[in-house]
Parts: sequence; structure tokens; C-alpha cells
Amino acid sequence: MVGVGRELTAYTACRPEVEAAGATYIEEPLHVDGNIVSAHAWPDLPGFMREFLKKLGVK
Repeated sequence: MVGVGRELTAYTACRPEVEAAGATYIEEPLHVDGNIVSAHAWPDLPGFMREFLKKLGVK
């Protein structure tokens, strides 16, 4: 399974799909697990972009 051993967050309605992929659903608006940056929805975009740019090495 693609998500086995990974943790991520997503829109609440997507929880079954996250778990079906083998990942652990995290009930936080923003979560970083290794190279995966995930967020619940568009209001979390500023934090998502901050963490995403860190992964890209942008200062």
C-alpha cells in the first residue's frame, strides 16, 4: 500500500481514503511527515506553503 507507515492530514471527509491507503490520519490542520506536507483545506494554505518551501530549500 502506498501510505503504509506514513502519517498525514486531509479534509475530514477524506479520512477513509487516507486510511484505506494504509496511512495514519492525523487530526491536525497541518502535518509534516518526512517529505510529505499535508493540510486540511485552503485556510491552511499559508502554513502548508511555508512547510512546502522549506522542503524545497527556499529561504
